[in-house]
Amino acid sequence: MTSEPKPEAGVSFWARFAESLAYTRRTARMVFRAAPGKAVAFTVATLVGALLPLGVAWVGKLLVDAVVRRDEPAAVRWVFVELGLVLAIAATTRVQRVLRQILGARLGIDVNVAILEKAQTLDLRHFEDSEFYDKMTRARREASSRPLSVVTDAFGLVASLLGFLGFAALLFGFSPLAVLGLLASTVPATLAEMRYSKEGFRLKKWRSPDSRKLFYMEYVLANDEHAKEVKLFGLGKLFLGRYRELSETIYAEDTKLLVRRAWVTELLSTLATLALYGTYVAVATMAVRGSITLGAMTLYVMAFRQGQGAFQAVLSSIGSMYEHNLYMSNLFSFLDQDALTPLAPLERKGEGATPPPGSALVLEDVGFRYPGKDAWVFRHVNLVIPRGEKIALVGQNGAGKTTLIKLVTRLYDPTEGRILLDGKDLREWEHAELLARFGVVFQDFNQYQLVLRENVGVGSLPHLTDVPRIERAVEHGGAVEIVRGLKSGLDTPLGNWFRDGTELSGGQWQRVALSRACMREEAEILVRDEPTAALDAEAERAVFDRFQELSEGRTTIVISHRFPTVRMADRILVLDRGGIAEEGTHAQLLAKGGIYARWFALQAEGYQ
Repeated sequence: MTSEPKPEAGVSFWARFAESLAYTRRTARMVFRAAPGKAVAFTVATLVGALLPLGVAWVGKLLVDAVVRRDEPAAVRWVFVELGLVLAIAATTRVQRVLRQILGARLGIDVNVAILEKAQTLDLRHFEDSEFYDKMTRARREASSRPLSVVTDAFGLVASLLGFLGFAALLFGFSPLAVLGLLASTVPATLAEMRYSKEGFRLKKWRSPDSRKLFYMEYVLANDEHAKEVKLFGLGKLFLGRYRELSETIYAEDTKLLVRRAWVTELLSTLATLALYGTYVAVATMAVRGSITLGAMTLYVMAFRQGQGAFQAVLSSIGSMYEHNLYMSNLFSFLDQDALTPLAPLERKGEGATPPPGSALVLEDVGFRYPGKDAWVFRHVNLVIPRGEKIALVGQNGAGKTTLIKLVTRLYDPTEGRILLDGKDLREWEHAELLARFGVVFQDFNQYQLVLRENVGVGSLPHLTDVPRIERAVEHGGAVEIVRGLKSGLDTPLGNWFRDGTELSGGQWQRVALSRACMREEAEILVRDEPTAALDAEAERAVFDRFQELSEGRTTIVISHRFPTVRMADRILVLDRGGIAEEGTHAQLLAKGGIYARWFALQAEGYQ
């Protein structure tokens, strides 16, 4: 749960204020890049709208004076002039509203695209880090509305400032003290608003993990992926109870802050009202005594009222910009996140051994531990995989089999040691070129809510529309019968998120994923992580017969707990206790009578 935010010690209010406004210029560039013409039009409409009320105030004075003089033609003329100004104000207001909506829609798309583009440049380690998800949650929250609000308030600040200066000039002729009172009466409430804006921002920022918990519980309670177990185990009451409890806590925190903010700002706003009516008394008294005309009284009262409103708008715009900039700091912090990990210093002694001729992959003294963790997944792993060899990885859950695959494909970098492909360190390869060398299917493969053709074709984007290649991949992946059984064949939408979609069984989805991996016909290294876990025995045998054909002449790495699958490999590696505990063929490992032999015997007992 969150606790109420405390003021930051050692940092002055104005220092934090100046720092937060640093994002205004960068945000303005973002808005003007999104729609330059409309942004300029919005600027012009805002400035024109700021000057028109000054004209209305001055015309009001002239109208009253004409009435006092009983000058009918002049009075009628000024009424029509004021009507024109009022209509112009209404027109500019509508134009600003329409342009703001259009700019907001355009900017919402651009900002969300920028966030998603940034996400594509980040390492896998970022997506497995809860702090990263908090940062992304904060960036996406209100990301489509805040940038435009920053610029709108900046325009509003300029417009209000122009209006205030105009009304202040009018009031100065009446009394310089009136101008001073106008300024002093509006500052306290605005400073209070800015203070509570900061508290509200910090409260939401600290609450990012709670927000993700709420989203997760919503997802569990209202998503088909979890519906079966939620119903079967009766989990609805548990998750709904936790959702309600956390929501009520957040509601109580927000309510407490809002009520305190309302009371304080309302009391301070009373100062502005008292100052207005104090000036009203002075002006009215002078008009009664004949010191000023009735028109002048009307002008001064309107100037003070609207000048006070304009100055409040100036401070309010500053306060809003302050708050919006706090949220923009979340967005820009995410967009400035470091992208793919650059080439790191090689942590090894000497230059390492020269890779054996004909080797595809070489691991030299490789160790790995997850960022922020003390425990090593494995250490001092040395391995040479000759080109064209078929390797099988076996080990208990958590032994590091999939992690090793992620290292080989450079989804992670080793914490120590190095991995070579064709004699060159993986960190020296161009990333896209490196990934093109691999054809991979992981155990936790994706189920894309796309048509079947695209579900397979995304395995090689350059060949997304290559029908013969897709059909070959479907055959190699063992999904031909699936295609034949669907009404629209390859054009059938898969999944049930969208209308007319067809849901597949787990085994069928796995064949689609295998077909997707088979799209990379040029891949030199094939990787299969539990590739047949959801298939029956007959389907598994058919897939591996095709897989044997497809892998002919290629380097192959297979992870599996099924020994009939594993024994097809040229060499089997047993991962245990942070390293390679055993290696050899199926027959050699059985003869050795070690870990592999014991696991094989345990699995064989299940079939007796």
